[in-house]
Amino acid sequence: MLTQIAAPAQRSFEPLDEWRSAVLNGDQSSLAKLYSVSPQAVPRTAKMPIAVKDELAFWTSLKGGGLTEFNPRVLEVANVKGNTHLLLRISATAGASHLYASMRQEWAHEADGWKIVGSDRSAAFIDEPRRTLPQPATPNVSLYADRRDAETELKAGLSKAAKERKRVLVVFGGNWCYDCHVLDTTFHSKEFAPLVDSNFVVVHINIGDEGKENHDLAARLGVALDKGVPSLGVLEPDGKVVYAQKNGEFEATEKIGPGDVRAFLEKWQPQR
Repeated sequence: MLTQIAAPAQRSFEPLDEWRSAVLNGDQSSLAKLYSVSPQAVPRTAKMPIAVKDELAFWTSLKGGGLTEFNPRVLEVANVKGNTHLLLRISATAGASHLYASMRQEWAHEADGWKIVGSDRSAAFIDEPRRTLPQPATPNVSLYADRRDAETELKAGLSKAAKERKRVLVVFGGNWCYDCHVLDTTFHSKEFAPLVDSNFVVVHINIGDEGKENHDLAARLGVALDKGVPSLGVLEPDGKVVYAQKNGEFEATEKIGPGDVRAFLEKWQPQR
């Protein structure tokens, strides 16, 4: 079972800051000290094991490619049998290119400090999509609660909406979904928070690390998940569905802007 750490705990994970600094500076010696020797660290690329020396070479080569910015954002953090597991979305700038990659890291506290014992990164950096929606500086690592709590959270949301005469905005996704974090940041932004808070109770439904959980709940609400997440539904307090996303309208937040979000919220706000 994964035990999530409260969001503030992930903001100052010093070993990750050291890893970031070593990559940014192309410092292979400092980087190597952060990888476990006994047991030997097991890095992977797209789930395929590679040698530690090749992993070090990949990260230190970025400096030679013109790396000027390197920002690993923590999307999720969990404790598993005493080890710290991080899900990262890494943004980088090299020359005129803005790039990103995804990565999972497992850190263990050994006698001489924190060490990476396992990692899995996407095969390469790809072009960062351009967005007009606000992005999170520090994503909420607890945005999506345990996938097994979905029915309880939805019931609580409906009850709250009934008391406050609002509608329920159900957002299917997961902490690994960067677009889910972008959409949540938008909802909490100065521009949109008043509209959201006065009309909706937002309920996040976790579809699990593999994206296979709570599909029965989505089907019951008529929300399609096959086009990606975040995928949204809007409910009356009595559970009646007034909107169910079908075509991945919110799946790629680089394709929508503030006007699209405002139009959606104003269209589906309660009719008072």
